[in-house]
Amino acid sequence: MTSWRVDSENPDRLYTVTGGRSRADENSLDVVSLIVSECEPTPGMQSEHVRILRMCHRPTAVVEISAELGLPVSVVRILLCDLLDTGRITARHPPSAPAKAQLPDLEILKQVLVGLQKL
Repeated sequence: MTSWRVDSENPDRLYTVTGGRSRADENSLDVVSLIVSECEPTPGMQSEHVRILRMCHRPTAVVEISAELGLPVSVVRILLCDLLDTGRITARHPPSAPAKAQLPDLEILKQVLVGLQKL
C-alpha cells in the first residue's frame, strides 16, 4: 500500500481537511489519549477519517496518529472530535495524577545527583 502525506505546509489544504475549523475542544483529547475505532469506514467518508479508522483497530495515541498522517496535532484533534461526535471512535484518556502525589524528598534527590556526579 502506498503511503502518502498531506502537505502540512499548505494552509489551504489544512483548511479543507478541517472544514475551516481552527480549534477542537482542548479538553476533549490529550496527545497521549488512546483512540480506538468502533466501526469500519463507510463510502463517502473523508479520506483522513478513513485512514484514522483503519489505523486505530488497536489503541493508538493521538500523537502517533498525527505522525502517521503527517498532520499537525491540532488538525488531528479536529478530525478525531468529528469521529468522536459520531460515535465512530472511542477515546481512552490517561489516568490523572492523584491530587496529593507524594514527591521525593529534595535532600534525597540532591544526594542522588552528587552520587551520580562522582561516577
